[in-house]
Amino acid sequence: MHTPPVCSAMPDAVLIAGPTASGKSALALAVAKATGGVVINADSMQVYRDLRILTARPTEEEERSVAHLLYGHVDGDTDYSVGRWTEDAAAALTAVRNAGRLPIVVGGTGLYFRALTRGLSPIPAIPDAVRQRVRQEAEADTSAVLHARLATRDPLTAIGLRPTDRQRILRALEVVEATGRPLAEWQGIGGNPLLSPERCLRVVLDMDRDTLWGRIDGRFSAMLDAGALDEVRALAARGLPAGRPLLKAHGVPALMRHLRGEMSLADAAADGQSDTRHYAKRQQTWFRHQMPDWHRVTVDAALPFVMDQLASPPSSAAERQ
Repeated sequence: MHTPPVCSAMPDAVLIAGPTASGKSALALAVAKATGGVVINADSMQVYRDLRILTARPTEEEERSVAHLLYGHVDGDTDYSVGRWTEDAAAALTAVRNAGRLPIVVGGTGLYFRALTRGLSPIPAIPDAVRQRVRQEAEADTSAVLHARLATRDPLTAIGLRPTDRQRILRALEVVEATGRPLAEWQGIGGNPLLSPERCLRVVLDMDRDTLWGRIDGRFSAMLDAGALDEVRALAARGLPAGRPLLKAHGVPALMRHLRGEMSLADAAADGQSDTRHYAKRQQTWFRHQMPDWHRVTVDAALPFVMDQLASPPSSAAERQ
């Protein structure tokens, strides 16, 4: 098995990725406490302030215990993008470096990590005529049908998208229609990265499916006990436009259906758990294909591994093999 190299000196940053509910936030918190580092969010839902519980953002107590950046800083009425996150992450990294502290970037959004270490892709602007044609042709089709269509033209992008994620599916179809090249191919080109991957300690948390599924189901139930339904009720009261990304956060559609009297709370919870499990499976597929040179570590071994690498980084190329 290939073992990725580690940094030959103190890394520019520690990057921690992993599927939802795998324990990556707890790992980042522990590393930050041990090093005096700063945790920077790389999760596309945790940037929003509206759903602290349902998006599993760090608690207020955790945020007080160590510095956290890019959590809950975006209003739910915002269509936040990877480009916006990259700009915010650049500012956060600069601030942490200027303070002489270690950045610890943690999350489950693969696109954010790719932008961070490979740069944003130079995707050409999509002509309005192409966008309108693709969307008009899609009006009569369900999101599942569009996802199947995308799978025939850009299978790698399709793997990373939920069959219900209509907006991102349409975006991928627009790119391949306008450019003749799959979105995944464009994203593979990259641009100017914010961090050199070779100068970062890169870790992906690894967990067997049965254990992860159990953690997901248990956490969703705990979220409901902690007040997630009240969060969704408050979000629904805002009347946000249907296309806002936060409305697609795992569990939100089903819990809103429950609030409208369309399904029981038990069925809504089961739907939210199932949706989250499917997302975790797609995350694992992404990490396996898109991050082959990252260290795979189990949750139990992760903190000792990271701290060992930070305490005694190898001093020569031979030691890094």
